[in-house]
Amino acid sequence: MDASSLPAVLAVAAVARHGSFTRAASAAGMSTSALSQSVRALEVRLGVRLFNRTTRRVVLTEAGAQFLARVQPALAEIDAAFDALDETRGLPAGTLRINLSRIASELLVMPHVSEFLQRYPQIRLELALDDGFADLVGEGFDAGIRLGESLAPGMVAVALGGPIRLVVVGSPDYFASHPPPATPDDLAAHDCLHYGFATGGVYRWEFVRPEEPQRVFDVITQGRLVTNDLRTMVQAAERGVGLLHVIDDYVRAQLDEGRLVPVLQMWCPSFPGFYLYTAGRAQMPAKLRALIDFLREKRGTAQVSG
Repeated sequence: MDASSLPAVLAVAAVARHGSFTRAASAAGMSTSALSQSVRALEVRLGVRLFNRTTRRVVLTEAGAQFLARVQPALAEIDAAFDALDETRGLPAGTLRINLSRIASELLVMPHVSEFLQRYPQIRLELALDDGFADLVGEGFDAGIRLGESLAPGMVAVALGGPIRLVVVGSPDYFASHPPPATPDDLAAHDCLHYGFATGGVYRWEFVRPEEPQRVFDVITQGRLVTNDLRTMVQAAERGVGLLHVIDDYVRAQLDEGRLVPVLQMWCPSFPGFYLYTAGRAQMPAKLRALIDFLREKRGTAQVSG
């Protein structure tokens, strides 16, 4: 490969990652026209179109996806080489790309992101919020953060804090007109707030029997409000729209202030907490180790599993 083509290859990877020439150019600190011309020149040189472009979307063609899949490991190796240099200097630096769920962002990262960036001024943090699973290597991510029960197979995982607990809550106004449920079966008489998945369907509420805390079962609940936004669900619960099934830390303030009241506490299970997971490497980049150590500091001692 002619070394002069490397900037264009990096541009292709950036456009694919951001799904936009404008966003990719902004992240690279260059003009959109210059980046677009670089990609177009590479397409002419290769004799193949790498992207399908419309006024709304930029999507890799089949040939473009195959090309990027072949070059992405090499680009990752280049990044790793720079990371290794940072390691020798003891300097956490460079772009750190993390794919994480929305609830992980709200509970784990955003409360401390300002402090992290102040502590490590040479790190540029990119957070991609995604409630599904990402191809970490293929999409150029350094790590992902998910609940422990839903980790991608074959990943090296670092526990961030201990188990989490689910809770069923409702507002005092709701319980003023609805008797609190004594068992999960009683939920059939209640309006339950539903989390809807982008792929269709709703989250089923999970419980354990008090005498069998290791055995989890789910319950089909009825409800008239469905949304894919947890904050909206919490606001609806506070306004007495219905009952909510949620991680207790997410509504800690509402519980402490009495705006929401817990029920079915003996039936609510605990699950493995959040994990940072990454593809195995012989040597972890200093920037990723800095994030792990920082989150360990904030959330407690971490344990590594693979």
